[in-house]
Amino acid sequence: MEQHLKQLQLLEQEVARLRRENARLQEKLTAALDGTGLCLWEQHVPSGKLTIFNMEWGQMLGFQPQELAATVETWKSKIHPDDYKEVVGALEDHLAGKTPCYQVVHRMVHKTGSHSWVTDRGRVVEFDRDGKPLRMMGTHIDITQEKRYEQQLALLASSDPLTGALNRHKFEFEFERVNQRPTPQNAALVFIDIDNFKLINDQFGHHCGDKVLIKLADWLSELAPSAAHIGRMGGDEFVVLVPATNKRQLNDFTSALLARTEPLIQLDGAAIQLGLSIGVCQFVSPYPHFNALYQLADNAMYQVKKQGKNGVAFVQAQPRRR
Repeated sequence: MEQHLKQLQLLEQEVARLRRENARLQEKLTAALDGTGLCLWEQHVPSGKLTIFNMEWGQMLGFQPQELAATVETWKSKIHPDDYKEVVGALEDHLAGKTPCYQVVHRMVHKTGSHSWVTDRGRVVEFDRDGKPLRMMGTHIDITQEKRYEQQLALLASSDPLTGALNRHKFEFEFERVNQRPTPQNAALVFIDIDNFKLINDQFGHHCGDKVLIKLADWLSELAPSAAHIGRMGGDEFVVLVPATNKRQLNDFTSALLARTEPLIQLDGAAIQLGLSIGVCQFVSPYPHFNALYQLADNAMYQVKKQGKNGVAFVQAQPRRR
């Protein structure tokens, strides 16, 4: 009897030791996972129940414990609508045995209404007797900060840092993208130049001149047709690519733009009379040569300069082959 009690005591001590060791391992795992922004999840496939091992369910999206049911359906409801088809399709393909693993980068909707970028990876780790998926494990990593850096770098590489308009390289890229559409459509390249911009800089200073450029870019963003692309070619020269347009729409756009210059503009305590010379080159896309259109719009703009400035001139590009 005494021998049995000793054995029982030893077993209890061993169980206690193993529990302490398991707790320490769990703490180490949690610390390691939390330090990388990664959560480890498990899905019971038949029931759809989800378990996250190192944080409360929903915490990553700003929810309190027990606020959300830990199920696949709840998770699906928080996928960004634009990413839903791709994400759920990738999961279903893996469960159907079509792919060796489930892996996708997508957005999740936060409790505040904002969205987080995550990278999801997982695979089936256990099957039932009939060979159907029983248990799946994976990782869920918040990469929102990395995505923001990536987007900021992309913006810096494609836009004018002062006005936010597209830089020349990106603008020409967008022109080529529009030109790849196989169906012919009427389009236009609009060239805008600020009248007497050097005089503005000389009289009021370059800081004021910069504010004029920013204001013009804002006007273009507000007034240009929704599908238009706005670029700054350098200095005080802006261009707008307007796909799928007509003469009436272009007249409305340029008239509204010129109307903005009628009252004096108040900047840094100075009253500035702003004028714009606008050249509009209409063409049928796909059109093979951006530089040819650019030159035609530029020439039309200079016709306005010669005729007294602050106006608009139209020109029609003749069809050309590549």
